[in-house]
Amino acid sequence: MAEDDDEARAAGPDDEKKADSGQSKGGDAGGDKAKDGKQDDQKDRRTPAQKQADERKARRRKILIRLIFVLVLVIAAIGAFLYWFSIRDLIDTDDAYTEGRAVTIAPRIAGQVIALDVSDNQRVRKGDVLIRIDPRDYKTALDKTAAQLTQAQAQLSSARIDLDKAATTYPADLLSAQGSLEQAQGNLANAQSDFKRQHVVARAATTQQQIDQSTATLRQAEGQVKVAQAKVDTASLVQQNIDQASARVQQLLGSEQQAQSQYDQAKLNLSYTTVRAPQDGWVTRRNVEVGYYLEAGQGIMSLVTPEVWVIANYKENQLNRMRPGQVVDITVDAYPGLHLKGHVDSVQMGSGSRFSTFPAENATGNFVKIVQRVPVKIDIDHGLDPNLPLPLGLSVEPTIKVREYVRNGAQSEQTQP
Repeated sequence: MAEDDDEARAAGPDDEKKADSGQSKGGDAGGDKAKDGKQDDQKDRRTPAQKQADERKARRRKILIRLIFVLVLVIAAIGAFLYWFSIRDLIDTDDAYTEGRAVTIAPRIAGQVIALDVSDNQRVRKGDVLIRIDPRDYKTALDKTAAQLTQAQAQLSSARIDLDKAATTYPADLLSAQGSLEQAQGNLANAQSDFKRQHVVARAATTQQQIDQSTATLRQAEGQVKVAQAKVDTASLVQQNIDQASARVQQLLGSEQQAQSQYDQAKLNLSYTTVRAPQDGWVTRRNVEVGYYLEAGQGIMSLVTPEVWVIANYKENQLNRMRPGQVVDITVDAYPGLHLKGHVDSVQMGSGSRFSTFPAENATGNFVKIVQRVPVKIDIDHGLDPNLPLPLGLSVEPTIKVREYVRNGAQSEQTQP
């Protein structure tokens, strides 16, 4: 070994360069092998105690990794169980929208719009003026019916006076006719006596002129009796004459009522020239401007009332535990910070497809089962902001708590079977 070292020292720089060049030509593979060999030599240099310690560390590391893995699985299982336990009594859906009443406003008479008192999306109160229609034609009609009513009332008043007079006049006329008949009958009796006397006595005791005079007087008395009897017969229709006068009053009373109804209708038509809000709400879909000529019943705008509820289309397999009165938490997509409370009002008696324009004909062709959705009405109890109204048709996400119920405005908890 000493000799080899001396030869190496004796070698010149040229020999060292050759050696270096030879090593470089050996390639990187030889260098890597040399490194691995050195590492193996270092491992091999460990004592048996060190090797045992390293093996114990490796086993501990494997056991720790397995314990961590098992612990993660246990935590995940516990978390999954807690999540299932927390949502097992919750039924939610994202197929839900706000709904409400949209009242269509339409004039009850025809006419030209002369004033528009509201704008789009304006809040109005019950009784507020929406539009005004030209009232001149209706004022003229009101004046005309007022004159007709006055005339009918005057005629009715006159007929009632005539009825009162008839109740007194006709009985008096009957009494007068009866008196005249009795007087005529008395005159007839005198004429008959004189006639008999003139025709019974001897011709020497009377004259032809007296005989003729008695005959004429008799005939005249008989005629007066007939006239008086006719007057009595006519005057005896007292009740009929009174009934006729009463019927005249009834006829004119009907005319007066007809004139009154025409006047009231004209007055109503005049009031209809001012279209007012039937209830509180917001003006939407306004399609009228000043100068438009409107027909009776023509829709000019809609009025959305403040009352809002939710229509949630739940799957048919979610209805098993759903009951009216259950508490509902509602979130609104448009207002993430708004949280509403409500309750289940009712479940529609039929799926949405059942009431569609063209219901499915499952009895024809091949059948593919499709899970149906049933509309559920949810009333909002509290949480609405009066200054932040909910437009109709907004997407919401209701979550029904099947174990909580609302009773008389108070929230209670019951066990759902």
